[in-house]
Amino acid sequence: MKTSRITLYILLLIVIMLMALPVFAQDSDTTTITDDQVNEVAKEVYCPVCESTPLDVCETQACADWRELIRTKLANGESQQDIFDYFAEQYGDRVLATPPARGLNWLIWTWPFIALIGGAYIFVRLLRGMRRAAVGEASPTTTSVDSPSPTVEADDYVNRIEKELRGEQDKL
Repeated sequence: MKTSRITLYILLLIVIMLMALPVFAQDSDTTTITDDQVNEVAKEVYCPVCESTPLDVCETQACADWRELIRTKLANGESQQDIFDYFAEQYGDRVLATPPARGLNWLIWTWPFIALIGGAYIFVRLLRGMRRAAVGEASPTTTSVDSPSPTVEADDYVNRIEKELRGEQDKL
């Protein structure tokens, strides 16, 4: 009787282990890729079919397939840059939200800095020219030796007017 009980316990243990076997048969990779992780990559890739539409908001079946491709690549352990490189290789740099700075694309990256520096240079030159013009009008010492100073001309004008007025008064 003791042996039958032991046999019964062993059989019960085997049945319990067999019931737990499907749990061990599942994928051992516990990291599942969420929609947020897929959309984080997909928002940086534009749909090659739809114009100017990121993959994360595009409603077409092609974009849904590309999002699943991104999910698969992330599950396989590929990085975001690997996925960007894949899409750029397949569809060209135009599908990337941030195109790489190579070829003529470097001009896109450097143009704002060149424009800012050029604008600052023009602004400084303009201010210096305005300052020189204001200083030149305010100080009489900046006139040349050949031309009379504005104060001398004004004095001559006032003297002539005074002479004419006295001359007219003398005639009366």
